[in-house]
Amino acid sequence: MFNPKRSKLMKNIPLLRPNAILIAFISVVIITISNYQAFTQEYKIKTIVIDAGHGGKDGSTRGLYSTEKDVALKTALHLGAAIEANMKDVKVIYTRTEDVFIPLYERIAIANNAKADLFISIHCNDMPVYRSTVVTGYRKNSRGKRIPITSTVSRKSTSTRGVETFVSGMGRVNEQDEAIKRENASIFLEDNYKENYEGFDPNNPENFIILSLMKNTFRTQSLKLAKLVQDQYVSVGRVDRGVQEKSLAVLARAGMPAILTEIGFISNPDEENYMNSEEGQNEITNCLLKAIENYKKSIEG
Repeated sequence: MFNPKRSKLMKNIPLLRPNAILIAFISVVIITISNYQAFTQEYKIKTIVIDAGHGGKDGSTRGLYSTEKDVALKTALHLGAAIEANMKDVKVIYTRTEDVFIPLYERIAIANNAKADLFISIHCNDMPVYRSTVVTGYRKNSRGKRIPITSTVSRKSTSTRGVETFVSGMGRVNEQDEAIKRENASIFLEDNYKENYEGFDPNNPENFIILSLMKNTFRTQSLKLAKLVQDQYVSVGRVDRGVQEKSLAVLARAGMPAILTEIGFISNPDEENYMNSEEGQNEITNCLLKAIENYKKSIEG
């Protein structure tokens, strides 16, 4: 026999269960965030990896007289020296110090293996080559009709200028998972790791929440550093092309905040001269150094 009271009661059960689940989930998130903040509150910038883009056989991008790989290396070495001179508590690691080819996956592996706190990749920008057909003259065919003589000409813009800084796009954020998990695994090697990390357990289901928090933190901090870099460029009169998120392999698997900065267009003769000059090198280096110093202060308090 149909029981209307029972039916009404049963209708309420599905409403109570999601609410209870939601309350439980929110509680877990709050606890997890608190643990994560405790885990990161003593965070210090101790190691910075500087990556000079390209190198060796990977060095076809060039201006009128210089190559991107050489300018990037010169800038990377200057920046590293400036950091060592002005930030005594920071260790600098280079992905290369000479003209050699380093695969992209090895570059970020150097940073991950060193447990670096920042990864900065230095590049020069370039404009693509456009090919067009031009008429170079005329000839007459057998009937006496004029036929144009054409050839293909390669051109690129030499007027485009400015600086831009990239962070890894959201499409590749999941590639950070393994790096984060690998770094967290070292926790188990420490004595009293539960006390040291206030209950943080990489094998606990809550780790999925923490993993997401870490990925979002890396992305947020990467964007923050990139903005600070662009601000410094603008302060000395450079043309601001902004901060962009792109699917870049060299940044995708970084287990730390990571940026790639384009210090100028090597296809622009004026910017090529600037990047190769002592004045330009000093200015670019100082911009990057100040941005890193400001970032460090904001993170460490």
